[in-house]
Amino acid sequence: MSNQIIYSSDNTFEQDVLKSELPVLVDFYADWCPPCQMIAPSLDALANELSGKARIVKINVDKNPELSMKFGVRNIPTLMTFKNGELVERVAGAMPKSQLTAFIQKAM
Repeated sequence: MSNQIIYSSDNTFEQDVLKSELPVLVDFYADWCPPCQMIAPSLDALANELSGKARIVKINVDKNPELSMKFGVRNIPTLMTFKNGELVERVAGAMPKSQLTAFIQKAM
């Protein structure tokens, strides 16, 4: 597990994501979700590669229902990018690391 990944919550989301000076890729996930587990190593690697350039933030949907409702998360993983506190793009489902990289780079 990467120490670069930020685990956010209903209480810390504003600080971790909306007030971030760096672009943010948010992963709405659950521990029991196989596709979420599939992309976790890629997100760990990205968090290390993009350290200082972008942030990777994970939100556990089971523990943070308010955020899941606010953003209409119905499928997991749901990935969103934010820049300057604004939602840039969202996509549902697992994807290879190359696509994850391209996804966050659009917000950079």
